[in-house]
Amino acid sequence: MSPVFLDTVGLVALWNSADQWHVAADRAFAQILARRQPTVTTTFVLLECGNTAARKPFRSKVSQLRTTLEQRNELIVPTEDDWKQAWTAYERGEAGQAGIVDHVSFQVMRRLGISEVFTNDKHFAAAGFTVLF
Repeated sequence: MSPVFLDTVGLVALWNSADQWHVAADRAFAQILARRQPTVTTTFVLLECGNTAARKPFRSKVSQLRTTLEQRNELIVPTEDDWKQAWTAYERGEAGQAGIVDHVSFQVMRRLGISEVFTNDKHFAAAGFTVLF
């Protein structure tokens, strides 16, 4: 079973009960867990989550996720090639002018053959991935 890529938008929506996408994110994540589908993300996504959560009550969730993913070997450090290809795509404005962290995520997902992403970020859909809420 192919893993689901965890994006910042999905994780923050899951952790923040006041987020407009919380209910949808919670439902989608419950389905991932029910299917026992593995999850992965990058160090870059966790950095974004850490910045977003720095002064929020769900701050500890980021550290907990990092620990869990590291223990399971599900935390991916982007390669130099991921980095270079992401910047090239970013400079061209691909995927609806997605941000650089999204472009790095796209490269990692393509390299690993991942098609599903825990997010509703339209940039992932524009890049050809299946968003889960």
